Amino acid sequence: MPSSSFSVPWHLNPRRLGMEARVAPQVAEFKYKEQELKKLTLKVNHHEGNIKFLKSELNAIEETCIDLGIKLGNYHASAAASANNDTSQEAEGRTIQSILDLDKTAAGIICQLKVDHHETASKMPLVKNILGIVATLGKVNDDNLSRLLSEYLGMDNMLALVCKTSDGVKSLEKYDEDGSIDKNSGVHGLGRTIGKFLDGRFTVFCLENSRPFSGNVNFDDPQRKLILERPRLRDGKSPPGFLDFAVNMIHLDQAHLRGLTASGNGLRETLFYSLFSHLQVYKTRADIERALPFISDGAISLDGGILRPNGSFCLGYSKNLEVKFAVSLGGSSLPIDISDMEEQLQLKNWEKERLLEDMKREEDLLRQVKELYSKQKEELMDSLTKPTVAQTAYDLPTTRSPATPGSNPFGAKPSRMR
Repeated sequence: MPSSSFSVPWHLNPRRLGMEARVAPQVAEFKYKEQELKKLTLKVNHHEGNIKFLKSELNAIEETCIDLGIKLGNYHASAAASANNDTSQEAEGRTIQSILDLDKTAAGIICQLKVDHHETASKMPLVKNILGIVATLGKVNDDNLSRLLSEYLGMDNMLALVCKTSDGVKSLEKYDEDGSIDKNSGVHGLGRTIGKFLDGRFTVFCLENSRPFSGNVNFDDPQRKLILERPRLRDGKSPPGFLDFAVNMIHLDQAHLRGLTASGNGLRETLFYSLFSHLQVYKTRADIERALPFISDGAISLDGGILRPNGSFCLGYSKNLEVKFAVSLGGSSLPIDISDMEEQLQLKNWEKERLLEDMKREEDLLRQVKELYSKQKEELMDSLTKPTVAQTAYDLPTTRSPATPGSNPFGAKPSRMR
């Protein structure tokens, strides 16, 4: 009878116990480094979140500073014009007179009817439906800007009639059965009644059929300006020289700010948005060239540069158009107390400096944490290359007890039954 043999259980094997004693510190060190790496990941996320928040705060302050700068600029421009004994009424009168001088145009005829025959014209359905002429429906706070915007639109648009409804547009011109213009009706007929004969085509805008601005309006602004996304560089700032969008630089009378369409829209959301869209205004031509990647719907500059939405530049000397927007030298869009505006701007600039310091500090901390993260990650990866408990155990031989079910300590092959 073969003698029985005894094998030490694996978990009590001295070789395994010795191996575990050697590997245990390595495992503990690995887990510690793994936890530290997770903590550093949370710190990275924390600092990145802080930087993102500070950037949003800086963008908001930058927006406020730009708006305050525009208002201050408008105020100073208006004050300078007032010093030259010029008034809004005189500027508006010159615009109307320039239209009256073009007495063979539809705008000239309608304008003369409203000026010289106001009582009669106010009772005519055709004239009542005409809100006005583009050149008379908006004002700006600077004569140079007036000239540039007028040149950008061109005479056809500046002299365009603006009707409230599509029925009003239809009544402006009638046709015979053969398709010829009936010169005894519409604007043609009105011209004949005052001895004026319409020559050539004319442009008409219909507020009822216009596609209004689909974004939001700043209801807190007395001029109900459109909320448009300013062009931004990677650092969140607007391109150098950017002033504003042309559509928001038009000053409107209170009666034209809302309620002109069934949906309650005013001239800014309808007429002037269709004319200018996202046209940007810059200080110089050089500013436009540097900001080209951020310009989609054209741009103009105060030194005479014009970039059309199709990407073409207008070169040469600018035109001195006969009809321009009137220059507004007062109104609700101008600040009453200039010192308050300047104090606000100064406070915002201080806030901006403080936020920039906070951002620099956060960026330095983020850089330090990222460097430490990279270093500890490298150490963690190095520790993975060292022998582990599993790897060492895999290399040890396996010894089984003869009593273990299924064991065959003698390596004998079972005989095949015949």
